[in-house]
Amino acid sequence: MTTRQSSGDRREQILNAALVAFSHRGYHETSMVDIADAIGVTKPVLYQHFDSKRELYLELLDVVGNDLIAAITKAAIDSDDGREQTERGMIAYFSWVLANQDAFNLLFGGGARLDEEFAGAIRRVERAIADAIAPLIAADISESVRRTMAYGLVGMSESVSRHLVASGDTFDPVDIGRQIGGLAWAGLRSLGQSRNTQPR
Repeated sequence: MTTRQSSGDRREQILNAALVAFSHRGYHETSMVDIADAIGVTKPVLYQHFDSKRELYLELLDVVGNDLIAAITKAAIDSDDGREQTERGMIAYFSWVLANQDAFNLLFGGGARLDEEFAGAIRRVERAIADAIAPLIAADISESVRRTMAYGLVGMSESVSRHLVASGDTFDPVDIGRQIGGLAWAGLRSLGQSRNTQPR
């Protein structure tokens, strides 16, 4: 006897299949039929959960972005040391990239930015990541500068990750995270007197 999938399980299955398809072939080259075929259902089953391919893609961007933000926030929450928080946040970022390369390509691969609605969704994700990183910047600077620097860290992490993923080489997210975290911390300390006065 076949066990019927719950609506939530089927929705997650669709999102997982769509992630692989969109990240490998792009939005325009992927059809709802492709996604349905990947999980062995008919196209009408997909439309029971998503009204359109565009709605499916936008939800996927949100799901992937929220997953990355949660990883960064969870990693840094247990420390009140500025340098350690920065390092943990960077390690979490690169660990997520290593484990979720399809998701990274979906968010930052470039194709989605050609569509203004998708680009807007990605900007919201980047803004939320900056919001998660800004509290980790333990330096005596204004809130506006702190937020600007948070965007700088997001851009630096994204650029390094794009290079690592495109090269196809294996990488150690702990080593990369510590290196980028150290670079970021050295720069942040130069902006103002750190609230963390312990020498490292």
